[in-house]
Amino acid sequence: MVRREVSVPRPSAWVRALGALPLPVLHALARLFALISWYVVPHKPKVIQESLRIAFPAYSFAECEALRREFYRSYGDVLLEVVHSAAISGDDLDRRMQFENLQVLREAIAAGGPAVLVVGHQCNWEWLLHGLARNLGYPIDAAYKPLKNRWIDQQMLALRSRFGAQMIPAERVMRELIARRRVPRLVALVADQEPVASDRRHWTRFLNRDTAFFMGADVMATSLDYPVYFGALRRTRRGHYTASFELLRARGEQLAPGKLTERYARRVERQIHESPADWPWSHKRWRLRREDELQA
Repeated sequence: MVRREVSVPRPSAWVRALGALPLPVLHALARLFALISWYVVPHKPKVIQESLRIAFPAYSFAECEALRREFYRSYGDVLLEVVHSAAISGDDLDRRMQFENLQVLREAIAAGGPAVLVVGHQCNWEWLLHGLARNLGYPIDAAYKPLKNRWIDQQMLALRSRFGAQMIPAERVMRELIARRRVPRLVALVADQEPVASDRRHWTRFLNRDTAFFMGADVMATSLDYPVYFGALRRTRRGHYTASFELLRARGEQLAPGKLTERYARRVERQIHESPADWPWSHKRWRLRREDELQA
């Protein structure tokens, strides 16, 4: 197995200071965030209510509101846990981020070079990246979409790189892959964001709406014949997560354009239904409209 030493930036002093607080204290602050989001300054209530109403048509208004409140709690926990990434020890991270079958990724890389991992914004996906960087035994290249706020973008890059993951802007991923197409490593994508800036889109029904998905993994698999895995992440208790990995596309498998993305969309949707409060409902996921694209 190959390990790579990576020089990474440090988060700002106040981010490190906040992150150094004990996790129970940060979780208490997360509960304060949830209370403020519910009672004082409601956090995107209309966006969340509309998304939940469409995604779960059988739910009553009271059930959707209970789920919205549970989402605030889950989201608050993840936000403060991400800040805690600035200070968490490797041993504590290993206790909190567990893997059920990490060997399938190691074996795929050892058998023929790079493998692709696609995940959704479920639970604490940032700790999943850290845990893989610590325990996989191969380099990790993680695609990311630069944030508009430069300071926040720099802080997130510093946090995400702390345990050795190499962060690559999404627009440069294919060039990096082609340049190092035989280097054994894992290429990680969080692929359930809305592809506003991309012309390569796959449309499908997702949570009862026409939804556009990135086709990045599709393009990689077709162009470079990489195996593609889905990372399923679930919360086992507060501040503790478990990940498992499932093959979506085997090396050498011939798939029609969009088929791999369709498999990914179905798996993300199933994961959301299993634990709906752990998906970020406050994101504006459905700004793109299929009818607008057809009329263009």
